[in-house]
Amino acid sequence: MKKFILILTLLTGVNMMVGAQKPHSRLSIGGYGEAVFTRNFYSDKYLRYTDAETYKNDDSHGRFDLPHVVLWLGYDFGQGWTLGTEIEFEHGGTESAVEIEEEEAGEYESEVERGGEVALEQFWINKAWLGGKINLKMGHIIVPVGATNMYHMPTEFFTNYRPEGESTIMPCTWHETGISLWGKTGKWRYEVMFLPGLDSDRFGRQTWIAGGAGSPYEFKIANSYAGAFRVDNFSIKGLRLSLSGYAGNSFKNTLSVTQNDKYDDVKGTVTIGAFDFCYDAHDLIVRGNFDYGHLSDSELITKYNMSMRKDSPSPKQAVASDAIAAGIEAGYNIFGLMENKKLHHQRLYLFGRYEYYDSMHKTEGTIQDAAWCGRSRIAAGLNYRPIKDIVFKGEYSIGLLDKAYNDEPSISIGVAYSGLFK
Repeated sequence: MKKFILILTLLTGVNMMVGAQKPHSRLSIGGYGEAVFTRNFYSDKYLRYTDAETYKNDDSHGRFDLPHVVLWLGYDFGQGWTLGTEIEFEHGGTESAVEIEEEEAGEYESEVERGGEVALEQFWINKAWLGGKINLKMGHIIVPVGATNMYHMPTEFFTNYRPEGESTIMPCTWHETGISLWGKTGKWRYEVMFLPGLDSDRFGRQTWIAGGAGSPYEFKIANSYAGAFRVDNFSIKGLRLSLSGYAGNSFKNTLSVTQNDKYDDVKGTVTIGAFDFCYDAHDLIVRGNFDYGHLSDSELITKYNMSMRKDSPSPKQAVASDAIAAGIEAGYNIFGLMENKKLHHQRLYLFGRYEYYDSMHKTEGTIQDAAWCGRSRIAAGLNYRPIKDIVFKGEYSIGLLDKAYNDEPSISIGVAYSGLFK
């Protein structure tokens, strides 16, 4: 009898364990990564823009690259408190590299893109109220300006690299230490953010204000402050419409603050307005963006940067007063036309993309426009997704420059993933 009771007890315990629900895991682990091979059918010489004719028929060159490999860790403390962290390795390195400087006679220079050896792209604590309608996020946060900063995982765009226009004229991915108030209510998502201003010392010709984010030091200077916002609407099924913007001063937001009276009234105010959208339904994905930015006092900032010491972190280049980026891409899932049920969980998108951008769209005073900074880019190719979180990409693209320069065709193939592991 005792043996029977013991066996019954064990069986009852096993059944209870099998029937019980798996406890909610408070720890989340995820990430994304990209590996790309590219063959560029144009010159990679540093003088290809200043002496285009000489390098018109140069040999092609190839590259293997790891654009981004990211590990994401999150934790739910309970009672509306959550933690998010994101560690990023760019190009498989430690954010230091040797580059050939186009502006300085082709010299080899060691560049440090951001202080530290590994980029901590996100580190924040979030408190949620009213079921997520109101949230306060504090720490190192993504600045939600433009489509690419908000949706930068490789499964959220068709090309092997992030859309070239936005990632040229703006920091990408743009992350700063600050405070964000955000939430979702009905068909709307909103966010407003308080953050330190950019540093105009590191603005440049080819990338406009992109170099002014982050910091080459072990801390972020905050002599000036800025604000950013984003509003998303999801009223139409499958469609997202978004507006975002940024405003903040950038001059004297540096260690080397000038005492010259000539620059007393210079603020270097950066303002950016952006619209983007995404339609995803009926096996069709269409995405688009339009971004416009203005920098006040660009002529005086250029003169100041040009006068800085050679060992300063400034590229010492002319900077434009206005920059622009616009793009649209569309892809159709070919497998949606087929009756084979085995293909229904897979996707094969045939896509095309067009974009135009110019980091020197308008210049001020005596600053000369570098026409090669403005270009159109056309890309077409395939994205194959065997499962939701993995994508294989292949594309042909060409950069169409002013007639004084050589166009820049290339082909690339890559593989990427994004998702939660736990």
